[in-house]
Amino acid sequence: MKDFTPEIDWNDKVISIRGLYKSFGPNHVLQGIDLDLYKGENIVVLGRSGTGKSVLIKIISRLLYPDAGTVNVLGQEVPNLDVVTLRELRLKVGFCFQNGALYDSMTVGENLAFPLRRNMPGMSKAERDKRVALVLEAVGLSQTVDQMPSELSGGQRKRIGIGRTLILRPEIMLYDEPTAGLDPITCTEINNLINEVQRRFKTSSIIITHDLTCAKATGDKIAVMKGGKFIRQGSFDEVFGSNDDELIQEFYDYNFIQ
Repeated sequence: MKDFTPEIDWNDKVISIRGLYKSFGPNHVLQGIDLDLYKGENIVVLGRSGTGKSVLIKIISRLLYPDAGTVNVLGQEVPNLDVVTLRELRLKVGFCFQNGALYDSMTVGENLAFPLRRNMPGMSKAERDKRVALVLEAVGLSQTVDQMPSELSGGQRKRIGIGRTLILRPEIMLYDEPTAGLDPITCTEINNLINEVQRRFKTSSIIITHDLTCAKATGDKIAVMKGGKFIRQGSFDEVFGSNDDELIQEFYDYNFIQ
């Protein structure tokens, strides 16, 4: 559990979604999703593989278009944005991919500097180096600045991937299965890092996972997805405090009993 109380502004919705639908042919993935993310809050979206969790955050960042519904991010309707405005919005929304999405031909430092070179061409080298050093310190990997991604462990690549997202200082973080494929000790390190990012950088986050340990450690609110809808939302104890839904009980048993 968190060792700090997040500073959540319950009067400021940074993401508001209503009536969201998305299908791929006969596969109806999202069937009427409603979700609010408040400034400073971490929401965990929990569900089995293939339930549409990743589709949700891809729609938020407009990597996919919805079939119906509204997606408001930082006061803007995402599906309606022109290319220039969308690019500006994406600088404020960081997307952390499952595999870290690092460039194998670049050092860690070059990977972190790349978004700055691309999006802030007027920034001086001294300022870029300063930001790279700050982010590496924040993710606990200052010593890796000259290493290649192939020299890093899976957990280190995840950390650097989060760092590269942080380098642009986004207001919102979208994490796609941040602990997938990691051992329990490294999972704990990533969970702690997600909380540190929230505390230190004042981010608001949506965390996609099927890992209840991650959900319990990082989520201020849990939203459980089943059949393309959220069947329950609330704190971890509110969601898992009763076993009146088979999926809820199955998740709990799989993660904490077996």
